[in-house]
Amino acid sequence: MIHVRQLSEITLEQPSMVTIGVFDGVHRGHQELIRHLVAEAHSNNRKAVVLTFHPHPDVVLQGITERYYLTTPDQRATLLGEMGVDVVVTHAFDETVRDMRAEEFVDTLISSLQMTCLRVGSDFALGYEREGDVDYLAQLGQEKGYELRPIELLKLNADEDRISSSMVRSVLREGNVTKASDLLGRPYSVTGTVIQGDQRGRQIGFPTANMQIWEQQLLPTTGVYAGWATLGDERFMAVTNLGMRPTFDGQSLSLEPHLLDFDRNIYGQQLTLTFEHRLRAEQKFDGLQALIDQLQKDVATGRNLLSIG
Repeated sequence: MIHVRQLSEITLEQPSMVTIGVFDGVHRGHQELIRHLVAEAHSNNRKAVVLTFHPHPDVVLQGITERYYLTTPDQRATLLGEMGVDVVVTHAFDETVRDMRAEEFVDTLISSLQMTCLRVGSDFALGYEREGDVDYLAQLGQEKGYELRPIELLKLNADEDRISSSMVRSVLREGNVTKASDLLGRPYSVTGTVIQGDQRGRQIGFPTANMQIWEQQLLPTTGVYAGWATLGDERFMAVTNLGMRPTFDGQSLSLEPHLLDFDRNIYGQQLTLTFEHRLRAEQKFDGLQALIDQLQKDVATGRNLLSIG
């Protein structure tokens, strides 16, 4: 898989099928579209190309400053590559792109990517003030020599709204990591560097790996979670406290997984952590023994949940 950061960085010689979108999180709705794209492109000896954007248009247009992204640009490209995508273009979204007319953008896709087919969701639109909706792009395709193929957007069931990145963000902010897993088709995860903390966990018999992750990636609501921690080729059960550590009068948000049956110094190493089950809300305890008693229960509950799948 080739991953470039601007359309200007690539010129394909082989014809391609293209889809366009932010694809933050690469959730099940995205996956449905990508599967169709890859299968059709490869069966017709064409490259499967995904054009995505960073920063997220919402961040630029709405001035969002809090944690928002479900995946880093590199994580997103990796997930797309694992689905068989040949080329990922993470194009910079700025005022120039925002103000570009739809026809001009399409001309760029044709010249850079040899686009012969554009595959998009049924509610897709691009270009200045979203002028390039599905009807417009279909008509433009007749003039420019590409085919437009819209696809209906996926729902979990008939009673649900379509799966969206906004829906994933919403359930994560509620701490509903089980629903997030259903929407994503995999547990929500973050990757970060293990840094040295205040070592209070080690002092009470529950050492934790204090994680420093991308400051723009969304975290679930505060609480205690069970999940898996991946370190290189190894995987360990983990019970994670995400919060302010009120028992110790903490002043900043911390992400601290306790890896079960593990006792090694891993400062400076990369750790990937999944959120599979929310065990409870974060709470302040009257003393250390009350905290220790609850942590023992959390570990037992987490171990049981992860053991049964």
